[in-house]
Amino acid sequence: MHKLLTQDQIDAYQRDGVVLIKGLWADHVDTLRAGVETNMKEPGTYAAENLKAGEGGRFFDDYCNWTRIPEFEQVIRESAVAEVAADLMQSNGVQVFHDHVLVKEPGTSKPTPWHQDGPYYFVEGQQTVSFWSPLDPVREASLRCVAGSHKWAKPVLPTRWLSEENFYPDEDAYMPVPDPDAEGMTVLEWQMEPGDAVAFNYGILHGARGNDSAQRRRAFSLRLVGDDARYVERPGRTSPPFPGHDMKAGQKLREDWFPTIFQR
Repeated sequence: MHKLLTQDQIDAYQRDGVVLIKGLWADHVDTLRAGVETNMKEPGTYAAENLKAGEGGRFFDDYCNWTRIPEFEQVIRESAVAEVAADLMQSNGVQVFHDHVLVKEPGTSKPTPWHQDGPYYFVEGQQTVSFWSPLDPVREASLRCVAGSHKWAKPVLPTRWLSEENFYPDEDAYMPVPDPDAEGMTVLEWQMEPGDAVAFNYGILHGARGNDSAQRRRAFSLRLVGDDARYVERPGRTSPPFPGHDMKAGQKLREDWFPTIFQR
């Protein structure tokens, strides 16, 4: 296994679906900060502002920019993240799915809603991992994850963040969005330093507190998949949509769009 990991962490990831990796990108923080700055100055196709009228602060997010922002590609290809992902997923190969930038400016009290990433994606498989890494010290605005939620019998209904409306037609196939704090679920969260990363399965229910501090909370996320990941058709528009991909149900993700960055 990679030196950043222990067997206990790998076991915890397999059991709970989430684990903290200290210092994953500690040597790449400045590079990622530069990439986020470029991303905010030159937003991509999917950039969004996630506050309603009258809500204070700013909550910016954007994804699928790693092929046009050199700093992101450099970190993805040169850091240890792919090998760490292979160890956590217990996979021989690792493909890039997409990157994601999330910035909460000071005084942004709006939380990130509870959700699972999996139902938004057109990929299914047990070997999946997201890395969420703050580029600023995080005390209260950290990612919050419900341990074991990747093993629930039904996925959580995906909703649009601003309108809070669901956009998949068969609600019976999903469970309503729970309130983990009120329902006594095991919520894991950590105080984090820049370059630390929370690694979590696509099926993990997660959210984040608002940023009521006087400091920005910039975060870079990377979504990767392993050997068993396959394209799946969803009943609604996926996010990211990746229009024109031409994949069929049951196929591995196409290598020219989702390249393999590690192979044992």
